[in-house]
Amino acid sequence: MLRDGDGPGLSKDPRRESREPRESPPRPKKKKSQNAAPTQRQLRVAEEIRHVLAGIFARREFRDPDLAVADITVSEVRIGPDLKHATAFIPRLGRTDVAALLPALRRATPWMRQQMGLALTLRRIPELSFLPDQALDYATKINLLMQKPEVARDLKSGD
Repeated sequence: MLRDGDGPGLSKDPRRESREPRESPPRPKKKKSQNAAPTQRQLRVAEEIRHVLAGIFARREFRDPDLAVADITVSEVRIGPDLKHATAFIPRLGRTDVAALLPALRRATPWMRQQMGLALTLRRIPELSFLPDQALDYATKINLLMQKPEVARDLKSGD
C-alpha cells in the first residue's frame, strides 16, 4: 500500500498540488413540478393539435351519427412534457350536454389520431383524451356573482 509521498514519482510536490482539478460542489437536482409552466415546444405542439382537431370537427367526416351532427369546437389542448398524452377541452357552444358526446369522441379517437398523423410532422402522435371545457361556465358564474347587489355594494365600499 502506498502512502503519501511513497514510491517513484509520487513525491509531494507543492507545484503539482496547484494543478490538480478542483472538486466542484454537487449541484442540487431539479425537481420537476407538476404545476410547472409548459415549454415553448409543448405550447407549439398543443396549438398544432388544436388546429388539426378543429379542422376535423369542421369537416364533419365522422361515421358516428352522434358526432356527425354535433357542433364541436376545441378551446384548448394541453400536452404532457413527454409529448405522449394530449387532453383536448371541448366546449359545446350554447349547450351543456358535452358529457354525452365524450363516449362518441372516445370511439373516434383512433381515427382522429390517424388524421393527426397525416397532418403533423411528429415522431409519435400523442394519445388523445377529451374533457368538457368548464371555463365558460365558470366565467358566467363569476359574472353573475359580480352582478349581485350585495357584491356590487361591497366593491363600491372598498374603493
